[in-house]
Amino acid sequence: MSEIQFAQPMYDPDAVQPMRDELIAVGLKELLSPEDVDEMMNQKGTLLLMVNSVCGCAAGNARPGVMLALQNKVIPDHLATVFAGQEREATEKARASMQGVPPSSPCIALFKDGELLHILPRWEIETRTAQQVAESLLEAFDKNCSTQGPSIPPEELEKIPIIKACGSSIPLSPPS
Repeated sequence: MSEIQFAQPMYDPDAVQPMRDELIAVGLKELLSPEDVDEMMNQKGTLLLMVNSVCGCAAGNARPGVMLALQNKVIPDHLATVFAGQEREATEKARASMQGVPPSSPCIALFKDGELLHILPRWEIETRTAQQVAESLLEAFDKNCSTQGPSIPPEELEKIPIIKACGSSIPLSPPS
């Protein structure tokens, strides 16, 4: 596979934008390059890192689960996301931080000072509801985090449209 093919997004960027917007709206920063990932991973404190995905069966509960969890009284110091199949190099760099965990999309990880503390890989997410995903994250937040939450006011969260789309309906990007 050439570098050009690897760098090109797998899915139509316009079609996945609403899936990005959900996480951005609750305070997650998009990491678009390997350098962005390095910078975020090198920060002190706790970091919630979500590998976002178009998969409706898992990501359709992962994103809302993260959104609900960020309503907690304590949340991670830093919030970030990479999008699998979009910024592929950034995603690979993020996955490299999850040593010993097979790559999956979606995936939600909590780090402290670069050390992996808690992870929800796809196979655990796809069997849970958004509320169950949030409960798993809340347990990890309460144990490891100290930044005051929520990330956004509850009334703002209520305004965010939740995307429950399956990736099979999202068009692939045309080859360039």
